[in-house]
Amino acid sequence: MPRSMQGNTIVYGLVGALAIALLVAAFTDIRRRQIDNWLNAAIALAAPAYWWASGLSLWPGVAMQLGVALLAFVVLAGLFALKLMGGGDVKLLAALALWLPPVSFLKLLVIMSLLGGALTIVVAAWHYTVTRRRDAKIPYGVAIATAGLIILAPMLEAGWHSVTGA
Repeated sequence: MPRSMQGNTIVYGLVGALAIALLVAAFTDIRRRQIDNWLNAAIALAAPAYWWASGLSLWPGVAMQLGVALLAFVVLAGLFALKLMGGGDVKLLAALALWLPPVSFLKLLVIMSLLGGALTIVVAAWHYTVTRRRDAKIPYGVAIATAGLIILAPMLEAGWHSVTGA
């Protein structure tokens, strides 16, 4: 994260809004097994405001964000084509890639994979116990959102301290 973010209320506000959007994504995925396009679009469209507020340079900063997001989208769209991932999950991850430095995005993917594996085991076991069928739909947005919140936690804490003076 660039140094100019220190004490930048706009940055902390945008990160807080992103955290709320992640909670909404998780909630709707639990309720409807769907992450709405409007939410993914809002996350993606807010990224340039975050880049500007955090002082990210056009080169290589913004170019790197766009490149990582495009690569994530292409790879994850391949998983979607193989029916290994939901479309909303693909779009949410690509939108998050616009916000996170590449190393943080890789950390998010690792955390998401671990949480998603545990979530899959729990949901699939519960679904099988109740229905005796093996066709459980996993709300993977929960793992994505949780991993995102874990990655954003230091920024959210810094923002909270800057507002409260603690």
